[in-house]
Amino acid sequence: MKTIKAKSILQKVRYDGSQWFGIDYTMNLYRGCTHGCIYCDSRSDCYRIDTFDEVRVKFDALAILNRELRSRRNKGVVGIGAMSDTYNPFERELKVTRGALELIEQYGFGVSIDTKSTLITRDIDLLQRIGQQHSAIAKLTITTVDDELARLLEPGAPLPSERFAALAELARANIFCGVLFSPMLPFITDNDESIEALVAAAAKAGAKFIHTLGGVTMRAGQKEHFLARLADVSPDLPERYTSTFGDRYLCNSPRKREALALFRKRCNEAGILYRMPDIIEAYKKQEPNQMGLW
Repeated sequence: MKTIKAKSILQKVRYDGSQWFGIDYTMNLYRGCTHGCIYCDSRSDCYRIDTFDEVRVKFDALAILNRELRSRRNKGVVGIGAMSDTYNPFERELKVTRGALELIEQYGFGVSIDTKSTLITRDIDLLQRIGQQHSAIAKLTITTVDDELARLLEPGAPLPSERFAALAELARANIFCGVLFSPMLPFITDNDESIEALVAAAAKAGAKFIHTLGGVTMRAGQKEHFLARLADVSPDLPERYTSTFGDRYLCNSPRKREALALFRKRCNEAGILYRMPDIIEAYKKQEPNQMGLW
């Protein structure tokens, strides 16, 4: 495990709390990821992350985070895992993420976690305590219910069946949790069967919400890798993507309108939230003595 230097860990977001799950801060304790997801936007050249498939931990991350949390007057929600999955295989021994959650609890902040890893269930006790004193939300990224398809799209990540099991464990522990159905891959997971199966599986696991955007991103660095690996899913897909989307960054499903209409219908039937404002309001309702904490 290599280390990299970091001057700061905690970053204030540049948008207000009505966007991206109501987070106020973001942080990444690691750089790089072992999931190998062929569509990962963090692989893009603009982020300047060399050898993205190699995980490196930020040197003295917890000492830096301790100092930064202690100095912040706004006890907001800290987003974790946006760029690199914070529950990578090395976290099992290093426990840097667990240490960060302990500091978040100690200083009275909330937390919002994005992950594909089942290791998040290890920290249920901390998520429960953080949720009781402020707010906590756990998001499992699941792009398909098909384990075999997932082996091609996300070869290093736990299988979807394993992620749904982790989601169910979080739900049983009364953690506010749900699914990031992102990306919705055009010509692959944007069909009716895939959407209905994912919503049904999320509902069975006890998900409170599912969030999706209806497409995938492609830009320099990521695009070339993505198109090359798409051929493993189906030989015709690289040309189909190129002819359909050209040099676009945001590549929405050609049937986005129909796909999202079905998605919303099935979520409504299952009592699952999907609008960002509703999700934020629901998981932050549990904050006790809100005026005293903020």
